[in-house]
Amino acid sequence: MNQKTLSFCTAAIFASAFSAFAGGAYAVKDGDAVKIGNDYIERTFKFNGGCLITESLSNKISGKTISARAKQPDIMIPEEDKNATGGYFKTRKIPETKIQNGMLECEVGYRRGDLEIKRIFKIFDDSPAISCDIYFKGKAPAPLTGKTQNFADKRNIESVNIAKERSKIAVLDMLDFSGKHWKVRTVEFFDATDHNNNLVFERNTISYRENSMRGNLLFAEDAESGFGYFVLKEAPCSSVQLAYPGADFITDFGRTSLIGAGIDSADISESKWTRAYGYAFGVWEGGEFERLCALRKYQKNLRKLYPKRDEMVMMNTWGDRAQDTKVTESFCLNEIRLAAKMGITHFQIDDGWQEGKSANSAYGGSFKNIWSNPDYWTPSKSKYPEGLGKVSKEAKERGVELCLWFNPSAQENYADWQKDAEAMNKLYDSYEIRTFKIDGLHIPNHQSQEKIRAIFDAVLAHTNNEAVFNVDATAGRRGGYFFFTKYGNIFLENRYTDWQNYYPYWTLRNLWMLSKYVPAERLQIEFLNNRRNADKYGKDLFAPKNYDIRYLFAITMAAQPLAWMEASGLDGSDLEKLAPLIKKYNEISHNFHNGIILPIGEEPDGKSWTGFQSVSSPDSGWLLVYRENNPDAKTRLSTFLPAGTKVSLAPVLGEANSFNCEVGEGGKISIELPDKNSFALFKYKTEKSN
Repeated sequence: MNQKTLSFCTAAIFASAFSAFAGGAYAVKDGDAVKIGNDYIERTFKFNGGCLITESLSNKISGKTISARAKQPDIMIPEEDKNATGGYFKTRKIPETKIQNGMLECEVGYRRGDLEIKRIFKIFDDSPAISCDIYFKGKAPAPLTGKTQNFADKRNIESVNIAKERSKIAVLDMLDFSGKHWKVRTVEFFDATDHNNNLVFERNTISYRENSMRGNLLFAEDAESGFGYFVLKEAPCSSVQLAYPGADFITDFGRTSLIGAGIDSADISESKWTRAYGYAFGVWEGGEFERLCALRKYQKNLRKLYPKRDEMVMMNTWGDRAQDTKVTESFCLNEIRLAAKMGITHFQIDDGWQEGKSANSAYGGSFKNIWSNPDYWTPSKSKYPEGLGKVSKEAKERGVELCLWFNPSAQENYADWQKDAEAMNKLYDSYEIRTFKIDGLHIPNHQSQEKIRAIFDAVLAHTNNEAVFNVDATAGRRGGYFFFTKYGNIFLENRYTDWQNYYPYWTLRNLWMLSKYVPAERLQIEFLNNRRNADKYGKDLFAPKNYDIRYLFAITMAAQPLAWMEASGLDGSDLEKLAPLIKKYNEISHNFHNGIILPIGEEPDGKSWTGFQSVSSPDSGWLLVYRENNPDAKTRLSTFLPAGTKVSLAPVLGEANSFNCEVGEGGKISIELPDKNSFALFKYKTEKSN
């Protein structure tokens, strides 16, 4: 990345933090013309009776505008042949909360026949992207979801009726621009991490004739002008979306159509609004850094990151596989004391604290008919004779926040959602519990989805937006990486030495690959007691026993670290090693996470040089570097530092020396770590070379 490129990024990405712009979200209707944007982006439309037709998209930082070819509405509903009526346009300011920055909402709606449609655009001041939620009410003229065609089944290009052969699929939005040299990247994601260990798949193509693409994320760049935009579908992963048409996008030369509403005509009510999957669109120009920064800048507006609420080094003892057999009052009191000694900020009691017995209980139980036992979500009388009062008091005195596991009742499509919310609210009122691991979610239909959302919203309202949900992504049909974003972080994976499925480089690889597109600070990443079950791994080169416990913690630092273990099970020497590292990390973690964190170096494979860069400003940030089991003590590491600049690096954590160097092409710097499976966190500052 050269200095010119960095200058562009400086204006576009670090605007508010460094006083380049003050923001300025707006939405204006003038006759039949509509403009929506801020200091970064503008999209113009023809009002068209409320059924908007895109006319242009502008990158206001680069000064480039690209005009739309399409004369048809952005939203297309199968067999919708009536004229739009009742069109309206209105705006409202949404004040800042503890969850989100203030924003401008622009609502545009209309009716066609028996179906009403409204779009709510959300514009933050400090974002190169605009999001949109779509709602339906009434009666759709036909099913919204057909199936995308295999290209081999389509007619040849000589046919004059190709357009008529398109599948009858609702289009949620369409960007249609001139040019035949559009480069497209789609990214598909997978959760259900109990079964998946490959979570990110990229596909790079040149847009040609009509083809369907899977993935939550699409980047498009015009090779002639350099104009780039992205579309982020704020929905679960493609493989588990509701009413899925087989793809998320249809591309056709310069046209991108967003499909897959997450609802079908049967979900739409005549008496209330039904919410489809939302999305965001944004602009960028430059290279990979600018592309990813534009996305990340938008994402950082979706939930604020507070040091005392969202930053956490959590301990959850379930990782040592005692299940619910140990989590008694005396056990928890001892664990909290040891956790505090280590620098742990949050102690979470997993399944077993409650009176009811779940299906995961070592004593046998069930998730069926949870609310047939009104005491299900009260503290176990045998384990906590006086409730959680003693445990809560001990935690507070030690400076550790007490957190709990919770599994909402899925009975009859979450019919008891209010009871679930009330149970968590009671725990908040009684013990100040505000952080809940939400497990066992299953979203088979739209009704269940909205009830789950209602649980989260009710608890947020009761706790004045203090609640944090660790949303489990390990199994089932759940929210993925972009759907329940505003509610907390993501509990990414279960890994256990008991079953030999915990390998440090696997964990690092999953975080590294996701961090390109998902804010790393929104992920909970585990580290385990590497001495447990050492014999089960035999002579495996990548066995946890071959790593220092401090390195295992360091793997998680770009995310929210999760001590997936019992503190009392740690070797005393390991506890002593961890304590100063974790305590020092707690001092700097918020500053590190506040930057834009991106993966650098090589993809982790157990033998790589790899890491993360957190960009705090145009000339400062952090480099977190790992030397895996690599024979070379020195390397040339690729980063996002601008080529031709001088950089000074000062170690903050790990064992490394301060040094200065000049950044080469591809952002490469020379770096040295003396030991295999070691790490160093540097704070860096750059200056332009003479």
